[in-house]
Order: sequence, then structure tokens, then C-alpha cells
Amino acid sequence: MGFQSPPDLPIVAVAADVKDVDGYRWHAVADTYLRAVREGAGALPLILPSLEGIDFRALLDRVDGVLFPGSRSNVHPAAYGQPDSEATLPHDRQRDALTLPLIRATIDRGVPLFAVCRGMQELNVAQGGTLVPEVHLLDGRSDHRAPASEDQDTRFAIRQDVEIQPGGVLAAILGTGAVQVNSLHRQAIGSLGNNLDIEAVAPDGTIEAVSVRGAQSFAIGVQWHPEYWVTSDAPSRALFAAFGDAVRARMADQRALMSV
Repeated sequence: MGFQSPPDLPIVAVAADVKDVDGYRWHAVADTYLRAVREGAGALPLILPSLEGIDFRALLDRVDGVLFPGSRSNVHPAAYGQPDSEATLPHDRQRDALTLPLIRATIDRGVPLFAVCRGMQELNVAQGGTLVPEVHLLDGRSDHRAPASEDQDTRFAIRQDVEIQPGGVLAAILGTGAVQVNSLHRQAIGSLGNNLDIEAVAPDGTIEAVSVRGAQSFAIGVQWHPEYWVTSDAPSRALFAAFGDAVRARMADQRALMSV
């Protein structure tokens, strides 16, 4: 019978990439993120176009969470005070213009926020941090890029350990110690953004997860891709389930306020 939507379903806005294809400009999100919101978080995903002039107050009044997904594009280095270079391509400045201020507004309003891959990098930049364009070129760092393959399961295979930091927000969800993830990225956090705590690191010291210190709700960024294996990998499922719990709590709180 397919997927059945419960009558009271929280809504999660998912920030869109902007792509020029077949003579049209598309605002698009990869299917894996939308399905992970629906099947992993138990929420209704709504694609949020990267249009100028969106009223963040009106948006955050109407949604119960925001997902900032991964992408092949990178945050433009001008957003963190660095010059443009070939190493930072490709860019999506329309998405930057939406997501960077929206991240700050989402945190300020206490709306649950989940940032994945590019999304975590956006979170860091939005909070005043910087990025390293090609982390594998730094001394002592590993190559975190995906293997060359046309097969997505091969590219997104779970292959890398990350160490969950004790006492953190992520430890409460996944436990402490090593967890295997599917981290694949060229860029990485350079200087850590303001009010961000490190939640997980790779064996080479690369920051793989962060949280917003003192956040009113779920506000986590991960460099890996829990959306891809959300239905079969326990840590991936746990992350989206925790996000789902937060968006349902937000929905309940908003309805309670409206009934007063």
C-alpha cells in the first residue's frame, strides 16, 4: 500500500540546491534526504527553495524543524573571508544566501536543526568559523573523499571510524567510543565556529560532528551521511530518530501555545 502519512505529522523544511539543467533553473534536494526525513524522522519533508527574500519568521512559525543537507557544491569562501580558488569549486551562492542566515535564525528561534555534510560546513561558517578546501592535502590528514565509482552504494559505503566525544550531545544518542560512518568529503572545518562544541573526530583529527552549545533544541551537524543508510544502519537511524523526536516536541509545544 506504500507509505501512509499519520494525521498529525511534523513538517521539516529541507534547504534546496540551485541547479541549471535543461535550460531551467531548478531548486532541488536529493531523494535520500527527503526519504530520511519521512522514514527516519517520521516527518513530512518540504523542499525550501533558495529564493531571495524568504521571511524566516513566517517560515519558522510554520515548520517544526529544518534540515540542511549535503551537496556536491561548497560554501563560497567569501562567506568566511577567504579568496576564491579552484579547490573550492563548485559553488552555489544562492543556497549560501539562504542557508547561512537561516541557520542563525533557526538557532535563535529554538527550532530543531540537523546539518549534514555541506550543511555542517554551513553551520560552522554561519557561526563565524572557516573551512579547509582540500583536507587531504594537509600533513597527517587522511583522504576523506569518496572512492571513484558510478555505484552510489560503493561511494556511500560505511568505512570510516569516528570517535564520539564523551559527555556530549551526540554521545547521548550514539554512546561514546568509535562508530563507523560513511564520511566522504573534500572540505572540512578549519577554525571552529562560535558556540559550537566538537562532538566527534576522525582518527586523523578531522572534526566530524558538532553541536550548538546551549541550543534550545536539537542542533547537530555531522560530516558524514546518515541519510543514505537510515533504514539499515543503527547509528544513522538513531540520529534521524532523535531529530524526529525533537521536531515532534516542537510541534507539540507550538500547538500548546496556540491553545492558550
